[in-house]
Amino acid sequence: MIESQASSVLLTIEEQVELVKHGDSEIENYLLKIYQPFIAKCVSEVCKRYISRTKDDEFSIGLMAFNEAMYAYMPGKGSTFLTFARLVIKRKIIDYIRKEKNKIKATSLDELLQRDQIENPLEVSAAKAKYEYELDQSHRREEIKEFSMKLKEFKLSFDDLTRVSPKHKDARESAINVAKILFNDVKLKEYVLTKKKVPIKSLVNLVDVSKKTLERNRKFILAIFIILNEDYVYLKEYLRGIDL
Repeated sequence: MIESQASSVLLTIEEQVELVKHGDSEIENYLLKIYQPFIAKCVSEVCKRYISRTKDDEFSIGLMAFNEAMYAYMPGKGSTFLTFARLVIKRKIIDYIRKEKNKIKATSLDELLQRDQIENPLEVSAAKAKYEYELDQSHRREEIKEFSMKLKEFKLSFDDLTRVSPKHKDARESAINVAKILFNDVKLKEYVLTKKKVPIKSLVNLVDVSKKTLERNRKFILAIFIILNEDYVYLKEYLRGIDL
């Protein structure tokens, strides 16, 4: 199965989808796995909130819609597959929202405030700010929980990161650059996702960093790789200050 996935990454997404339509279930499962961040982002754009892949029914709807899109996609229609898939996902989520009236309300925050007869503009502004802050904090907590669970898959924890994170700016930037190389190299990325570890031997010849330094920073490098590979809006924003 790993060999099939490795060879598939050399194909375009449209070519991979064509193989799925001809019965390649391994590539189908592979695409459903690696495009989960894309699916979550599409769903989030409709729901206007953070979407948990493990807790929100909307994500499951989006996943099924992405799978449906693979079989319905017609390459001759002019759009790319991901453009088509985004449209299918959003349509399915909108239909779901309309049917599930008790889960997500279509009423905007402004309409709710008007219904509650809050007439003072200062009160309206304060209420909106409080609502947005609480929603933002809720999304941030959910993202941290998701990141914590993902770290466990790589046998890491927040305590590990606290202990091993490089103290000096240059060392942090060097480790981040290594993580970017892992993320952007197809074969190395596949290795990390499969083995859940840093390919030290392969990296030594690609980076201007010693093997000893790579070993010392491997946990931090893995953590940055995970953030790059996932759809973590808040963590990426937080790390933007160190050139992520």
